[in-house]
Amino acid sequence: MILYYGITIKNIDGSIALSFSNLKKVFEPVYLKAMTRSMIYAGSSTIICLILAYPLALILSKNNSSKSSILFLFILPMWMNFLLRTYAWMSLLETNNGFLNTLLKYIHLPTIQIMNTKYAIILGMVYNFLPFMVLPIYNVLVKIDKSVLEAASDLGANSLLRFRKVILPLSIPGIVSGISMVFMPAVTSFVIPNLLGGGKINLIGNLIEQQFMQSYNWYFGSSLSLILMIIILISMSIVSKFESEDKGVALW
Repeated sequence: MILYYGITIKNIDGSIALSFSNLKKVFEPVYLKAMTRSMIYAGSSTIICLILAYPLALILSKNNSSKSSILFLFILPMWMNFLLRTYAWMSLLETNNGFLNTLLKYIHLPTIQIMNTKYAIILGMVYNFLPFMVLPIYNVLVKIDKSVLEAASDLGANSLLRFRKVILPLSIPGIVSGISMVFMPAVTSFVIPNLLGGGKINLIGNLIEQQFMQSYNWYFGSSLSLILMIIILISMSIVSKFESEDKGVALW
């Protein structure tokens, strides 16, 4: 259906005709700017998630005694509705009566303005999608054969060398899966920019949502979705290439 609406237009007389005019319109500066901004925000969120998730997954994979309870506590918020989690951040970051600024006022520090900025959007993306980075990496790390690590130690490898030569290469599939699972929903997100960005920062997800829900222009909305889908496929193909070089197995 996306392909059908993306390459057709509806004429004044109601007839449907094949046309690439909507696809050409996607490359107008205003839409390219929103798409570039979406890529930057999603890429930034993915990198931050990876930086936070890898050490956490590593700790969880080594902590045999309490890893189940820690993992349970970590994924517990994910059982809550996505909208509720985002609304919770709104109450925390609100400028006047938010928890964060109330705390800063209490300890006599200057308040900060985060709501309706790009920082709030990226923060919301990181919080909501971080578990999607942690879990694939964790699943790969716990499956690494301990005898391989023991063999590396017997051959004289210290902790840093063992991580660089054994653990990191073997965890590449989990990293690639995590990047895919975070980047794709982040780049198409429209709820987080609407709520935490205050609707002031338009990402490509917002533009698609506006075309379907406000302008009722399904044809142009589908063209936007089609181009975005192609860009995501190209991005994921590039990412999966790194995995295939290390493991000999591609993501797709």
